[in-house]
Amino acid sequence: MPVELTQSFYFEAAHTLRRYVEGESEASRRIHGHTYHAEVTLRGEPDPATGMVMDLGLVRRELAALRERLDHRFLDEVEGIGPATLENLCGFIARALAPALPLLVRVSVFRPASGDRATLHLG
Repeated sequence: MPVELTQSFYFEAAHTLRRYVEGESEASRRIHGHTYHAEVTLRGEPDPATGMVMDLGLVRRELAALRERLDHRFLDEVEGIGPATLENLCGFIARALAPALPLLVRVSVFRPASGDRATLHLG
């Protein structure tokens, strides 16, 4: 039976954002930051010899490299994100991890302080 394996990480970053909700636009256009949390989920059959879907050490190594690209950065300047929305961050993370984590099925990015979350479900 397939098993889902999830690993979390976080990063601190700043960005600007054009908003369309009256009253929130001006603050969002100024540089501001968030603590972002992300979860990546792999799905697959555990290897009979190891009992693992994928070695978490390998997953953590890939997440550490990705975190380095995002942590304490100005997201507007990180190539490949586009406007730094939660939705776009999910896509960026998925594209960055997919080559090394072929069993990737879900990416979530959330900000617990504001209660916001986006989740991207992959094929």
